[in-house]
Amino acid sequence: MTVILVSLILGAFIAFYFYLTRNYKYWQKRGIPCVDGALPGFGNMLSVILMRTDLSDFCCKIYNDNKGRSMVGLYDFTSPALMVLEPELIKTVTQTNFSSFSKNAVDVNPEADPLLSHNPFVLDGEKWAYNRKRVAYAFTPMRLKMLLESVKQVCITFEKYMDEKLNNKQTEFEIKSLFARYTAQVVAAAGFGVDGFCFDDEKKNISFKKLGQSIFKPSLRNSFAFVVFILAPSLSKIFKLGFIPKHVDKFFRELVPELIEQRRKDGIPRNDFLHLMVEQEKAEGDKFDLEMITAHAMSFIIDGYDTSSTVLSFVGFDLAYRPEIQEKLREEVLSVLKKYNGEITYEGLNEMTYMEQVLNETLRLLPAGVMIKKRCTEECELKGSDGITCRVEPGTEIFIPAQGLQKDPQYWENPEEYDPERFNSERKNIEKFAFLPFGAGPRMCLGMRMAQLQMKTVLTTILRKYKMELSPKTQIPLKMIPGNFLPTPYGGLWVYFRKL
Repeated sequence: MTVILVSLILGAFIAFYFYLTRNYKYWQKRGIPCVDGALPGFGNMLSVILMRTDLSDFCCKIYNDNKGRSMVGLYDFTSPALMVLEPELIKTVTQTNFSSFSKNAVDVNPEADPLLSHNPFVLDGEKWAYNRKRVAYAFTPMRLKMLLESVKQVCITFEKYMDEKLNNKQTEFEIKSLFARYTAQVVAAAGFGVDGFCFDDEKKNISFKKLGQSIFKPSLRNSFAFVVFILAPSLSKIFKLGFIPKHVDKFFRELVPELIEQRRKDGIPRNDFLHLMVEQEKAEGDKFDLEMITAHAMSFIIDGYDTSSTVLSFVGFDLAYRPEIQEKLREEVLSVLKKYNGEITYEGLNEMTYMEQVLNETLRLLPAGVMIKKRCTEECELKGSDGITCRVEPGTEIFIPAQGLQKDPQYWENPEEYDPERFNSERKNIEKFAFLPFGAGPRMCLGMRMAQLQMKTVLTTILRKYKMELSPKTQIPLKMIPGNFLPTPYGGLWVYFRKL
């Protein structure tokens, strides 16, 4: 009896092992180079799951270990995935053959994340096209000019906060936290036309910054939610875990209809994102989809809070660490402001070309998006420059290692050097598909222009009045904490501010 029981248990384990490893010869059978070390059930992802390796470092290692190859296979848990390594293939995936790779490889469980499931980033097909068109309506140049007025008011609040803290002396700030106050206040003002209380420490428990932290602040819950959201969305059905915490979902479901009703009563038009979404909904017919409006309004904090504050914190670090670049940028800012009588204008911000170069160089070295993942929706043949050909089947995930490409000496001279001049328009030598801070093709980030607008506005506010110097509390070289949604350095980014 014991022998039979042991045999059954052993047989079950063997069967389970073969089930977990059933796909692990997929790439070898097709003659595609493959990453070694796939483990049963985890594939090549165990170090990422255990948060021993940052996702961007994981992708960079694969990229650097496979130089000279156009593509390489790997295993995302039990599923075969393909990493494309050269710009021409990335162009094929994101643009030329977009119809075959039109879906981002991120699945949202509508039961766990009902509002997030309406976000254009996670949709595909007709739903994606419809929702993208709706959101894009808010980010045309004319409407960005309207939103800029709200952003400028936030900068006035930001400046008052800084002056109170400085009080005519040099003061130290952890700049990720500082810029998180700013971007959360922009979300509140430009997104909803309300005060986010982000610069009022007495009301910090009800601030929009606290809402943003609930989603993005490093924690065991958020790190696990990130892993589920990006790497293993099927687990969300098992754990009933949404990327958006329940209290955040509840907050926006209560806030949006309250604001819409209040505006209906007072009849005063607002220059904010919510107003633009409501007007767009009314223009399209009698049906008023409150769920969708709420979802798109909430997307303003998902897309505009942590990503922009992270990029701003690294820009602040780069300027504080490199005073000669900070001074050159300040000269441009003051010159443009003088042209427009000291006013921050939409046209003036667009004329700050060196600022654009600084933003691009920071994004090149530390992209806010650690990886781009697509999913094949129609069978497609990919041909690499090295002669490798792969017929990609529907359902296959495509990994695009943005950070590896953006530090590759094949495409960038002295890639580890911080040099904004490499983006000078006169050079004209940038490999377009080796620079992907906002993605590429039809699914390029919708909020790119709004993100640039709010970053340029606050940098202009800072540079015309304050000088930044790096604090010794900042640990150099920067080392990122693994497992976070966005790159987060150990010890934080500490900078001294003082008035000019």
